[in-house]
Amino acid sequence: MTIPLRNTVYDKIKELFASEQLTEKDYRTLTDHMRTATMILSDGVLPSRDGRGYIPRRLIRKSMALAMRAGKPLDSLIEIAKEVMLQLSDYYPNLKDSSKAIIDATHHLCVAYKPNTAFYEAYGLKGWESLQKTIIYLNTNYPEIFTIADAKRGDIGNTSTMYAKAFFEDLAFDSVTVAPYMGKDSIEPFLEFQDKHTILLALTSNAGAFDFQTLTTDGNPLYQSVLETSKEWKNSENLMYVVGATKASYFTEIRKIVPDSFLLVPGVGAQGGSLTEVCKYGMNSQIGLLVNSSRGIIYASSGLDFATQAAHKAQVLQMEMASLIPGN
Repeated sequence: MTIPLRNTVYDKIKELFASEQLTEKDYRTLTDHMRTATMILSDGVLPSRDGRGYIPRRLIRKSMALAMRAGKPLDSLIEIAKEVMLQLSDYYPNLKDSSKAIIDATHHLCVAYKPNTAFYEAYGLKGWESLQKTIIYLNTNYPEIFTIADAKRGDIGNTSTMYAKAFFEDLAFDSVTVAPYMGKDSIEPFLEFQDKHTILLALTSNAGAFDFQTLTTDGNPLYQSVLETSKEWKNSENLMYVVGATKASYFTEIRKIVPDSFLLVPGVGAQGGSLTEVCKYGMNSQIGLLVNSSRGIIYASSGLDFATQAAHKAQVLQMEMASLIPGN
């Protein structure tokens, strides 16, 4: 069996490590070293000074030396390892998507999963197939878990209908994130689907949120107008809203507009949002919050213990939130 690996990894290395300091031989060496080291590590062999571990240790050290010669950050080697894993995942079971391991390790600690579809779409057909496998695994093994396609879609009516069909019918997600910039005819097609939820971007956690979302229109910040207007749309009871944890001081005003709606709250953890502040100002009588932490959990470790460390980080966050719920 021929595995079309070397060229794709080589191309990725040429893209990430483009440098006059590296020769064609260096690129080929880095390709072979990273491919071999990744496969050995996937078998559970840790780098060491002797035994089987000496080989991946030597290969990784040589790869690091080439990365430094090219003036590139050592983290870029992780991107190369990911490319090896992606290309070999259908042929080498130990290199399968890490999503399953993280789900199995954390499912008892959370109520929802939110795959960011861009990180799957970037890999074309293989990425889309990986997303499909992930949602099938979730729906089959943990059907009680709420699923969110973090796709941020939003377009004219017919196009939005097709997006909705893709995520709600074909992939069978429970919900999808959408952008409100094009107004109700870009959002109402999503709201037509029974037992599905549409999560509207209201006030996001990124720094660029202040470019538009807080601008004053008719005496009110734009994000408040979005919230008020969205309540008038057909099937608006199927709406939820994205409000970033880094904007905790805004929750009081937001709750005056949508007191009973669920809020999806990203930005806790890596982005610096305060869970205490979010719960203080955003929680309603039914809790009403889906607090999201992604990078702080899935990237808790870059080693073979990534799933265990992800579970530990998730448990810490869960315990913190439990302590903030009245009556607990």
